[in-house]
Amino acid sequence: MATSYGAICTDFYVNLTLSVKMDLPEDRGTVMEFCDRVRNDLPDMSRFQRFEDELALESRRHEGEYRWLALRQNCVRCGHVNPESFDDAYRLHRLILQLAPFYLSINPLDLDSLELTFGFDLECKANHHQIVHEALLGGSPLGGLLDYAGASPIDVQPALGMMISGPPELHAFVEVKTRTPARHVRRGRYRSEPISVFVTMRHMGSLESVDQLPTLFESMHEQLDALAQEKVVGELLMPISRAILNSP
Repeated sequence: MATSYGAICTDFYVNLTLSVKMDLPEDRGTVMEFCDRVRNDLPDMSRFQRFEDELALESRRHEGEYRWLALRQNCVRCGHVNPESFDDAYRLHRLILQLAPFYLSINPLDLDSLELTFGFDLECKANHHQIVHEALLGGSPLGGLLDYAGASPIDVQPALGMMISGPPELHAFVEVKTRTPARHVRRGRYRSEPISVFVTMRHMGSLESVDQLPTLFESMHEQLDALAQEKVVGELLMPISRAILNSP
């Protein structure tokens, strides 16, 4: 991982979700033409798989780095895990926004939302809830609830949503995801699993034209980049990382 986040987290990924109101086409010819067109531009994306509720196209994995594309009933999703650069990560997303309306017959009135997410995984072999509490809530009125006699945290997953005035008007969401089950807290025995921080920029509603999707994407990733660099790194990632390093 060559992005600036490589020194902060174990894994970093950039995911895109284009959601529509009506069902996407499911016929074999349409899906294969779309996936073949993606593979023409990104030849390493050659692993095609079918799951219960989605069709997926993935690249080969090399030292934790790979791309993926998934088609579900009402959305197209794609992502790049541990990209070498941001331009490399956005290459797949720009391609999907260029191709999906044409190959999957997406009408501008059909658009429901467009989401762009940064995901940060920080490996941790400790009580995730305790780590997040100490890093983000320690000394706060909410965090003080755990001063109650005999209390141990079993669900500390702060989330925050905000509106960012436009144009375009965007909704931003920050969420901390912990993975320590209560039974492990009870036993005091923990597995090494990631604490995840998700930062999402979302645009809701239709557009006048699907040709606006690329421009909208550029605005969204600029806002997401700025939010991550100016706030998320210093206010969330670094405190959690320090708390992990200082954990027993």
